[in-house]
Amino acid sequence: MTEPLRWVKSSYSNNGGSCVEWAPSHASATGVVPVRDSKRPTGPVLLLSADAFAGLIALARTVEV
Repeated sequence: MTEPLRWVKSSYSNNGGSCVEWAPSHASATGVVPVRDSKRPTGPVLLLSADAFAGLIALARTVEV
C-alpha cells in the first residue's frame, strides 16, 4: 500500500494569491517533486524532477507580483 502524500504549502500561501503545495518527503525519497494548486487539492498534480523544480523556484523568485 502506498502512503498518501504529505503536502506542504508554499511560504507565500498567506498572501491571498495563487498558492502551490509540494510533497518534500516524496521528493526526498524518489527524486520526483509533486506540485499542486493548494486551492484544488483533488485537482491535477504536476510531477517535476528536482532540477526542474529548482528551476521553477528560481523563475518564481524573479517574478514581481
